[in-house]
Amino acid sequence: MPHSLFLPLPAKAGKAPSSFVSRNGLSPSRLLPSKPSSSLPFNRSEKKLNVLPLSQNSRVSLSQRAGPVRALDSDVPHPLHKGPVNFKSKKSYEEWDSWTAKFAGTANLPFLLLQLPQIILNARNLMAGNKAALLAVPWLGMFTGLLGNISLLSYFAKKRETEAVVVQTLGVVSMFVVITQLAMGEAMPLPHYIATSVVVASGLILNFLNYYGMLNKTIWQLWEDFITVGGFAVLPQIMWSTFIPYIPNSILPGTIAFVVAVAAVTLAHMGKLSEKGVKFVGSISGWTATLLFMWMPVSQMWTNFLNPDNIKGLSAFSMLLAMLGNGLLIPRALFIRDFMWFTGSFWATLIYGYGNIVCLYFFNTISREFFLAATVGLIAWIGMAFWRDTAVRGYNSPIRSLKELVFGS
Repeated sequence: MPHSLFLPLPAKAGKAPSSFVSRNGLSPSRLLPSKPSSSLPFNRSEKKLNVLPLSQNSRVSLSQRAGPVRALDSDVPHPLHKGPVNFKSKKSYEEWDSWTAKFAGTANLPFLLLQLPQIILNARNLMAGNKAALLAVPWLGMFTGLLGNISLLSYFAKKRETEAVVVQTLGVVSMFVVITQLAMGEAMPLPHYIATSVVVASGLILNFLNYYGMLNKTIWQLWEDFITVGGFAVLPQIMWSTFIPYIPNSILPGTIAFVVAVAAVTLAHMGKLSEKGVKFVGSISGWTATLLFMWMPVSQMWTNFLNPDNIKGLSAFSMLLAMLGNGLLIPRALFIRDFMWFTGSFWATLIYGYGNIVCLYFFNTISREFFLAATVGLIAWIGMAFWRDTAVRGYNSPIRSLKELVFGS
């Protein structure tokens, strides 16, 4: 099942209360400083930062959040703007900053609604002793999605993007609940479940400690190496498996990718790579997780092509929720110029959610009114996101926002 950067049957829960998470931010009086900062806001060598509750809407310096960055630098926590910032209206810019964060938090609701039915159905089957029904949920696909979620959790935790951290954290938890149900129904081998539990627990703890600046850098680097190698090895294997039995069943793609990933990480630690090479290796985990989620609609479309009758088994409401959840993340990703996040969210919105709605319409599974409403709503929402981003920055055309998103400055 889709979602903002999620794999099968992902779901995200509601926005966390202010007591659950907090954002490290500069004091409001330091927003939009006269001179662009030359160091990261979370560098330990800087003055001690205040930790403000989320309810106070604390924000990292807008001059730091606003600057366009290259896609390769998306991995850097709140990349800095390298030039002068001239906003048409500081107030409107701050308001749109707040609104995009709220949109991202609201995305939890549709993702939660996507996952809950599966959790409830599994619980009913377990209570009824119908363990065979749980075999319909592939544990390997769920594990792959879980790995993707944990990778993205690490990515957003490093960037201190609180709303996205909450989305991914609750996504990890909800998906782990499904995997636990599969293990209880003997649909997943116990040794694999134990190993998965260790990975999930370690990932949540390490990301929590890193988010609050309480984790040793060496330990965090080891964790990043783990998710980099794991994600890079899983991606080609999943792509290959999609087209079985039309191609031979083989673990060769995953094996080759694993060896390449280990070699790349090793060379980066040995200082054998250029600065750009090191940045590329550092961005692998986030991009592989994004590409995993982007592959899901391709897999679904391929299944629809091979078995057109299966399209009737798709829920139009579920596809609408997928489109809504991912669509709500687009304004935030555009606003902070996070090309990786924008790519995954836009692709899932357009190809997974809306793409399947188009399939349902052409197979006469949904009404014309439903299709037109979804089409008009999607176009209006994306248009609004680009128009508003252009307006608050004082640009003359949304093309400039798009160029900054893709190419940076």
